[in-house]
Order: sequence, then structure tokens, then C-alpha cells
Amino acid sequence: MTVLMVRSAVKPEFVGELEEALKKMFTAIDSARPEGVRYTSYRLPDGVTYVALLELADGIENPLPAIAEFREFQAGLKDWLAGPPSAEQFEVRGAYAA
Repeated sequence: MTVLMVRSAVKPEFVGELEEALKKMFTAIDSARPEGVRYTSYRLPDGVTYVALLELADGIENPLPAIAEFREFQAGLKDWLAGPPSAEQFEVRGAYAA
């Protein structure tokens, strides 16, 4: 399994727009129901910092770019972000899911 974490700060005046785009994107992802992927987005307590986690099963190529709303969301980031995002890839060493 591959896990990618992306952390980014959003310009305060664009938080509402980003939140609406997140809803639209996740609705489309939920409708598409891609296999082998888990994608989550979190907002930190400061209200402008977001963390996204992308988990891909072994042997799976990221299916999200095939979803139009995902591409639209990615395109909007250039205007919404206060600076470049930071990304880190993790190697899963153990996991539990109830």
C-alpha cells in the first residue's frame, strides 16, 4: 500500500470556495466508487490548513485523475493555496480497521 500525505495552507478568503469544491469532488468520487483507493481530507483547527491522505492498494494506479471533479479541484488549488503544498510518501508498517 502506498500512502501520500499532502499538507497545504489555503488563503482565508478562499476557504468557502475550497470547501464547496471539496464537497463536489467527494460526491463525484463516491459516485465513481474507484477500487483500491482511499482518499480523505482534513481541516486543521486553524481553519486554513488542510491535510489530504491518499492510500492506494498495491499495484493500483491512482484512478482519481480520471474523475473530472478531481481535476477541477486540482486546477483550483493554484488560486486557493497560500503557498506550495508539502507532500510526503509513507510506507505502511501496520494497520487496523474495525
